Amino acid sequence: MTDLITTPDKGLDAHLVVDRGTFRLDVELTAAPGDVVALLGPNGAGKTTALRALAGLVGLTDGHLRLDGEELDRTPPESRPVGVVFQDYLLFPHLTALDNVGFGPRCQGATKAESRAIAAEWLDRMDLTEHAYAKPRRLSGGQAQRVAVARALATRPRLLLLDEPLAALDARTRLDVRAQLRRHLAEFEAVAVLVTHDPLDAMVLADRLVVIEQGTIVQQGTPADIARHPRTDYIAQLVGLNLYKGHADGHTVTLDTGPTITTTEDLTGEVFVAFPPSAVTLFRDRPTGASARNLWRCEVAGLETHGDQIRVDLTGELPLAADLTTPAAAELALHQGALIWATVKATQTHSYPA
Repeated sequence: MTDLITTPDKGLDAHLVVDRGTFRLDVELTAAPGDVVALLGPNGAGKTTALRALAGLVGLTDGHLRLDGEELDRTPPESRPVGVVFQDYLLFPHLTALDNVGFGPRCQGATKAESRAIAAEWLDRMDLTEHAYAKPRRLSGGQAQRVAVARALATRPRLLLLDEPLAALDARTRLDVRAQLRRHLAEFEAVAVLVTHDPLDAMVLADRLVVIEQGTIVQQGTPADIARHPRTDYIAQLVGLNLYKGHADGHTVTLDTGPTITTTEDLTGEVFVAFPPSAVTLFRDRPTGASARNLWRCEVAGLETHGDQIRVDLTGELPLAADLTTPAAAELALHQGALIWATVKATQTHSYPA
């Protein structure tokens, strides 16, 4: 990943302020050429509004938008050096894959022969040469997605925007196309910004994650940093962690809700404490002589299949999620309303400044 601090004449420098009724988007985004930035957030957070503002499809109420030092605030969408891959791809149904990809260069003034040569080169890069003369209805979902990416890249944009680029694909196709898209983004020399609800897409495709909630940025950083140090409940759920906030006094953290958690870190002041559901051990009876210093009385609020395990939703002294194997859940005879003891070893927790 390139340095996050951009020079005035290179990369993206945006302060996007958009008022839409009672909703206000106010986010700052910077990215250097070669960066891939993923916008994450719950429904209604403002991710798509931000993407549409970058594309020029939504006007700014305030702020600025500069790309490679050029002010784009008042530049019409069709004149911006921006490529867009929409969630539904929006390929022209009456055009072949070749002519879909060649459409952008043709609009930029290339001759029909020149635009087709450019399109053929991009289809070859996408391993789609044999589908050059197929129309969209004859393409699979993965093939259509690659044609859409090729069409966006064929205009040589300085900013590539991807709106849920893998959402329309089935699980098996998604795996293959995600790997291919990562390769193409790694080769892209300008700025790429993608919107996704899928944390795995974001972790695999992006160099940097920007998490938006209620129109503002709540956290940003590398995928590894976000996964290890979540700062909101939404992010914790996204990366699969139990997250709490409290006051640390050495190895003891007193949570805002009352209970305490013993950690290995020696900290003072406001902190977050996180641990994975797999770190939780459950007992029907209060364990005797257990080495875990963290022990809470809980009640089973719900059970659901989570991958190849059972996710147990617990309320009580400390609301938390626990992951068990199916045999372990059966042995404990878990059911909604069952009373249970939950333990977590201090070595399996992680605390960090709030």
